[in-house]
Amino acid sequence: MVTRSARFRLLRDNIVVYTGDIESLKRMKDDVREVKEGFECGIKLKNVTDIKEGDQLEVFEVREVARTL
Repeated sequence: MVTRSARFRLLRDNIVVYTGDIESLKRMKDDVREVKEGFECGIKLKNVTDIKEGDQLEVFEVREVARTL
């Protein structure tokens, strides 16, 4: 699942080129908060314009988990 609040890594030839935030996420011309696996969507990446054929996106969320004793 891809969420609008997630972060991403742009990989080119298995090398991380850029890490940043997702600016917008669209499904069927509508702005959405999340898109589940198996559905097509449009993703606009913040501060990235140099995307080439064969690039890969890894989408991830950063969570802070409190330690327990």
